[in-house]
Order: sequence, then C-alpha cells, then structure tokens
Amino acid sequence: MAITPQNSIEWKRQKRAIVALTAWDYASAKLLDRAGVDLILVGDSLAMVVLGYETTLPLTLEEMLHHAKAVGRGIKNALMVVDLPFLTYQESPQQAIHSAGRILKETGARAVKLEGGYPAMAETVNRLVLAGIPVLGHLGLTPQSVHQLGYRKQGKSPEQGDRILKEAIAVQEAGAFAIVLEHIPAELARHITQQLAIPTIGIGAGPDCDGQILVTHDLLGLSDRQPPFAKVYASLQSVILDAVQQYAAQVRDRQFPDRE
Repeated sequence: MAITPQNSIEWKRQKRAIVALTAWDYASAKLLDRAGVDLILVGDSLAMVVLGYETTLPLTLEEMLHHAKAVGRGIKNALMVVDLPFLTYQESPQQAIHSAGRILKETGARAVKLEGGYPAMAETVNRLVLAGIPVLGHLGLTPQSVHQLGYRKQGKSPEQGDRILKEAIAVQEAGAFAIVLEHIPAELARHITQQLAIPTIGIGAGPDCDGQILVTHDLLGLSDRQPPFAKVYASLQSVILDAVQQYAAQVRDRQFPDRE
C-alpha cells in the first residue's frame, strides 16, 4: 500500500522509526522502493551529487522535474517527496504554490520539501497546505543558505537552538507533516523531537529523531565529498571501478565478446 504523509505522523505515535533516502533516477528509486524505504526524497543535492555543481543553488525547477518524473516511475509504495529548488518558492506564497503544484501534477510526488522557518516560510507552508499540498519542512543547516551559513553545524549556542525550536513549532503549526533536522546538536534534536507532535527526520542530528535520512550516494560510497555524519554501508566506487577496468582490459585484449 502506498505510504502517505499521514502514515508518518501515525508512526511517530507508534514510535516506529522512519527510513528515508534520496533518489534521482528510475533504477535507483525502484531498488529503494523494493528495499522497503519509507520516504524517497528527490533532493536538491541532485545539483552537487549528480550534476556536478558546487552548491545546490544553480538547480532549476525544470531539472528537478526531469529527475523527479524518472523517480516517480520507479516507486510503488514509498512516499515520494521533492525539494523545491532555490528561488522557486522564496519570492511569494503564490510562486511556491505554482512550483509545488507543477511537481505534484507532473511527477507523481505526494509532497514537497522547502527550507526555512518563521515568519515568511511558515506562512508559505501554511498557504501550500491550504492549497492541498503536503509539506516536509527543513531546519538547521539549510544548504540553500550556504552563503549565509556555510556548511557548519547549526544550533550550537542557546540562542541558535532556541531559534530553531521556535521555527520548528511555527512550521508544525503551519501544517507541515514532518521536519528534516540537518546537522544540529543531538541534544537539540532530541528536545525538538520531544516538543513536536509531527515527526522529525534527522541527518547529522543524532539518534533521537523520529527517522533518519541520508544521501544514497553517501551510503553506497559513491560520493567524493563525504559529510562527517554520513555512514558508508558499501564501497561501490571501488566495485564499479574494478568492473569497468576488467571490461576495458578484455575489450583491448580481444577477450570480449567471445566467439560464441
């Protein structure tokens, strides 16, 4: 049965951990879905991991739609969420509704994700929800604010922690069904998780969130730039390199294909 945003809220009540990963193509999405991943995010990290940009900022809505359509064709059960790229929702709630509406109409996604809290982003979340578009929030380290925040851990001071908590409450009250907490102290993530009725999904935020998400390329050992909080479960770079080198050697030695 297809997973919905409401399922994630119920899972928090049941204390069932949410498993989330990223995907940007049909084959990967199909495998993650078969493996039982609960939430598949078509994240704007697409810009850096797949398209080779230095930050997420250059990514366009058209590029996101192109990849999200492929992901959508590979998913049967998981909840598919798509990031709103930089400057496709910050100008106004109307712009956000237009961008998010295209994503839901054209890709098969059941929700969108956006970065930031109150006051402006909480209002945007509320307007999207009122338009029938489920929203996953994103607080803490917000990569679209890289030129303001860098990639440093956020919420380390009491003042920063209090601000992130208030933003989380505001985003919840605006109607978000869950919130990603990225690269914040574990103690702060635990406190926010305890205060919210909606689930938190951590990435570099400790073990006490209601779920966890990683970039799939990091999990599989395919990334050149590994974040400090990621865990490598397989080293596929070396596996792929070895396979391709074997193929190349056999072609050059006239061993592939064989005569039969």
